[in-house]
Amino acid sequence: MAAQVLVVGGGGREHALAVKLGDSAHVGHVFVAPGNAGTKLENPERMTNAEIDVGDHSALATWCNSRRIDLVVVGPEAPLANGIADSLSSVGVACFGPTAAAAKIETSKQFAKEFMMRYGIPTARFQIFSDVKEACHHIDTATYQALVVKASGLAAGKGVVVAATKDEAKQAVKEMLEDKKFGAAGDTVVIEELLEGEEVSMFAFSDGVHVAVMPPSQDHKRLLEGNTGPMTGGVGAYSPCPQVSSQLIDDIVTRIVQPAIDGLRKDGMPYIGLLYAGLMLTKSGPFVLEFNCRFGDPETQAVLPLMMSDLYLTAKACVDGNLSNAMPSFQLDRFSVSVVMSSQGYPGAYPKGKAITGISDANSIPGVHVSHAGTKLSEDGQIVTSGGRVLAVSAVAGSLMEAVDLAYKGVGCVKFDGVQYRKDIASLAMKSLHFLDSITYKVAGVDINAGNELVAAIRPLAKATKRPGCSAELGGFGGFFDCKASGYKDPLLVSGADGVGTKLKIAQHCGIHDTVGIDLVAMCVNDVLAHGAEPLFFLDYFACSKLDVDTAKRVVSVLVCT
Repeated sequence: MAAQVLVVGGGGREHALAVKLGDSAHVGHVFVAPGNAGTKLENPERMTNAEIDVGDHSALATWCNSRRIDLVVVGPEAPLANGIADSLSSVGVACFGPTAAAAKIETSKQFAKEFMMRYGIPTARFQIFSDVKEACHHIDTATYQALVVKASGLAAGKGVVVAATKDEAKQAVKEMLEDKKFGAAGDTVVIEELLEGEEVSMFAFSDGVHVAVMPPSQDHKRLLEGNTGPMTGGVGAYSPCPQVSSQLIDDIVTRIVQPAIDGLRKDGMPYIGLLYAGLMLTKSGPFVLEFNCRFGDPETQAVLPLMMSDLYLTAKACVDGNLSNAMPSFQLDRFSVSVVMSSQGYPGAYPKGKAITGISDANSIPGVHVSHAGTKLSEDGQIVTSGGRVLAVSAVAGSLMEAVDLAYKGVGCVKFDGVQYRKDIASLAMKSLHFLDSITYKVAGVDINAGNELVAAIRPLAKATKRPGCSAELGGFGGFFDCKASGYKDPLLVSGADGVGTKLKIAQHCGIHDTVGIDLVAMCVNDVLAHGAEPLFFLDYFACSKLDVDTAKRVVSVLVCT
């Protein structure tokens, strides 16, 4: 009998999870609670929004048993923090997600940092405070850059301030501890060392003993291009990360992921579910910025499309304690990019009820899928905005550039008033790929064969300019001039240097380079003549980003004739 699955949550991550679970041949129907307009419209025959209060664990357990739910997959962290996995498993309902105790690895920054220190998991230096004065004193006197301020509790992904100055860090402390910006979540703050490097996310399935990692991904937290603007819950992601080698992945598993799972088990709280490691790749190796107890958003929308194997079987194997029997596999030769489209004003206050059009057009593009987040159906059946992050447009292709282009093509189809999105998702990865692809001489513009061809073409021209006393050979990178051979007994040498700038631009624009040499020689000779001296030799320097033999030959030939 085909399995019945419940996905808890209503964002883009949950839409992506529901779609991937629904792809399983072993799954008959996927329920999503509460879901959104996307999960309601995706495939009504196999996917349905469930009107059940997931916060009422007793009622939820009864609902699951009455519908013979085979697996519950929890998306957001709040239900896990509230013990949803504990409640469901206690009545025999399989739940993919850690217990409330194990979830503290995310829900309490204090617990997580002390846990990492205890088990030797690399993380930034830190101190924990609940007093404003003590915290501010530490910021002023720490031997490291104590500029990262974190609310210890859950703050909907917004409880971290990466300050640029000590004053900014102290202001963040006051807002959390005194002004109660994040309520009880900010009663305790963690002040960390500011690490330098590149951030990546690593997801790992766990059955409490074994782990299986997914391809690394990179989230984009800042609202605006160039990683500027306010912090958000995430406005785009891509996977895999070309800057993360397979050797580095093995190192992350060995030094970070497996020790975390082993440590939680040793502490009496075996971790079952998806462990998310937010990492900083420093010069000293990977360091943990944070652990999360669930799939990330929007990384999930980027990583899941690369999964070749059955998500349902892997998640169920984790719950059953036999992950090794259903290890996941991924398309590692392809790339996935997800671009979040958000409401005007996000991450602050934003309007709701804005009509959305073009989603079906985006979904009709091969390789593109739109995951709904903050959407709902209006009374007349139209899809409208209902949240800050509204949609995530994801695309899969054979190269990162193709995936980026496809994703933005999909974004271009979707319209709603006030829409905002970043236009540089995956730009860091593309720079990394460009660097890796451009480290040969030829790709960088140094074509040895073309250089040899040019030398052969201009050698006779250079030879024709030889005069007594000059012994320079073409391509020798230097030479000498015998003044006595030219008839001088005790000469005073005058030198001059000049170049062509504006005239070269004109030559490039017109495609006529024959006069550049005349201008260059004339300017240099005139400078020497102005000192009452005789021009003896001319040392030219020809530089270009990519050698065009014909153009270079024309420039040099005129130098010779002049």
